[in-house]
Amino acid sequence: MQLTVDQDIPLRESVYNTLRKNILIGELKPGEHLTEIRLGKMLGTSRTPIREAIRKLELDGLVVIVPRSGARVAPISERDLKEVLEVRRALDVLCAELASRRITEEEKKQLQEAYSRFAKAVEKKDQLAVARADVELHDIIASAAGNRKLLQLVSGLADQIYRYRFEYIKDDQHYDRLMREHRAIIDAIMAGNETKAAAASRSHIDNQEKTILAQLHSLGN
Repeated sequence: MQLTVDQDIPLRESVYNTLRKNILIGELKPGEHLTEIRLGKMLGTSRTPIREAIRKLELDGLVVIVPRSGARVAPISERDLKEVLEVRRALDVLCAELASRRITEEEKKQLQEAYSRFAKAVEKKDQLAVARADVELHDIIASAAGNRKLLQLVSGLADQIYRYRFEYIKDDQHYDRLMREHRAIIDAIMAGNETKAAAASRSHIDNQEKTILAQLHSLGN
């Protein structure tokens, strides 16, 4: 695996962004040992920005420091999954309910366009594009909810949500269901039906949780 840094931003920021991205998409795998020397060679940099990035990633919950062992990519555990998705379920349901009341015509247009991009990504089975389009859809709904405090909570959980989202998206056999679930959420919000929007959002996260739990069990986690 070859990691590359962005030369257009400060080195410490670039190293952090590179490691963060590769953890989120699974290139750096759960439980993988993160040695400063090895990562420094991969990134062509000294150990100092690596050390700083690892400390920051620990605060993000993406890295764990194990005594006498060093830094490792945070594992994906059943407990962590359930805790993250419990919070996400509550936030997504609230976002959908509020968006059903408050969404503007411009936001409706943005949501339809985002769904079209999502559909194209699904058609190509491009995992990264599907993940980005999925994030965009949910971000538009969160913004349409019109609650700044709620948006802050959603943003604060973004990295951990993305990590589990990508685990789900890696298996393209779920793509048809994802399309149907997103369509149901969008149609309910467009119609201003809070009850249906909330139910569709809840079902979307329930299905995601069941699928990822099954994947974890198959791996013996």
